[in-house]
Amino acid sequence: MDTALLSRIQFGLTAGFHFIFPPLTIGMSWLIFYMKSAYLKTGDESYWRMSRFWTRIFAIGFVVGVATGITMEFQFGTNWASYSRYVGDVFGAPLAAEVIFSFFLESFFLALLVFGEKRVSRKALWFASLMVAFGSTLSAFWIIVASSWMQTPAGYVIVNGKAHMVDFWAALFNPSTLRRYVHVIIAALVTGSFFVMGISAWLLKKGKSVQLAKKSLVVSLVAAAFFSLVQPIAGHIHMLQVARTQPVKLAAFEALYKTTARAPLCIFGIPGKGGLNASIQIPDLLSYLAFGNFNAVVKGLDCVPKTDWPPIAATFLTFRGMVFLGMYMIILTLAGLYLLARGRIIDSPRFLNLALYSIPAPIIANELGWVSAEMGRQPWIVQGLMRTNQAFSPVVPAGDVLFSIILLCTVYAGLLWAWIYLVRREAEKGMESIPATAVFETPSPARAA
Repeated sequence: MDTALLSRIQFGLTAGFHFIFPPLTIGMSWLIFYMKSAYLKTGDESYWRMSRFWTRIFAIGFVVGVATGITMEFQFGTNWASYSRYVGDVFGAPLAAEVIFSFFLESFFLALLVFGEKRVSRKALWFASLMVAFGSTLSAFWIIVASSWMQTPAGYVIVNGKAHMVDFWAALFNPSTLRRYVHVIIAALVTGSFFVMGISAWLLKKGKSVQLAKKSLVVSLVAAAFFSLVQPIAGHIHMLQVARTQPVKLAAFEALYKTTARAPLCIFGIPGKGGLNASIQIPDLLSYLAFGNFNAVVKGLDCVPKTDWPPIAATFLTFRGMVFLGMYMIILTLAGLYLLARGRIIDSPRFLNLALYSIPAPIIANELGWVSAEMGRQPWIVQGLMRTNQAFSPVVPAGDVLFSIILLCTVYAGLLWAWIYLVRREAEKGMESIPATAVFETPSPARAA
């Protein structure tokens, strides 16, 4: 058994499972903030009930996300000790900042949001919802900083075989940070919106909390449609950075084996030895999208030795899967807006079914995008500095890693079941179970007397 391979599998499984929850909770947090704002502005009790209902479901996902995130971070010291020694001075800073500046902020105000409904004013609850949304979004920033530094390292020097940070701001805003961050946050907003839309559709199918579920469906559908349409723009902007700073990754995305002028954009194909089979391509379009010029030269995989090639099939296919799911979500949400405009959305069981069964679509798209981004960097764990096969912990026996994989898969299966069970239980209660008024109001002097 190969310790390096097993360590990669273990980290992939734990990171992939954890990655279900941060985008989901980030997206939901901003919808909850919108509902709190609408309630504060209009006094409409339906927004109060909606925000409380979704906060309860949000809290379940937050707890599971925290539990799985802690496990993932421990692996840097256990399975990837060589990596941690090499880049710990740089990589540890954003992880520490995420805990200090984001996690504690989000956790404190979430507790206030969940347990403070009869203890603090409605404005305080509105502010708490803002801080939960801000904290979760800020948390993602620090994680993206750490991940982006591995893709496009900056602000460091190598001293005695270790990376040391010399320019905090250069490391923080390395060439890929902001573009990847925007891409990830928009994906999170799509994920949260689809989740709310799907459960709202389920409530409508069951005839539960019909008016409140319809309003939730409308809010989430509009958000899902808007951010699904914006996402390709953010993805294109990110691709411009990849073309400039990581040309081998772009070549892997497109299975472009040879450096080519007027490079075509591949819609579909099957990567083979030295080329694509059964491919559907649009001539010259990749050159234009990457460099704004139909005649531009796009570097292929032949620009580096074959030992530096990423896994072509995995990178190419996961990238295509992400794009196709993105197009599906655009089509679905535009169809939903059409039905909404015609006043037929509640009476369309086909759309309600699609909305429910499409809850996993953005989650799967997130996972595929993450896999393609990380596979496209291989064989480097830190681009150009350290190879993945140099980063694992050589003193950890392969058998121990395999046992931990089995154990983690068992625990995570239980956590997934518990999350689905608890979310379903809350959903079955419906929004009508939420009291119409449950906020603390400062009593008047007459009432106090």
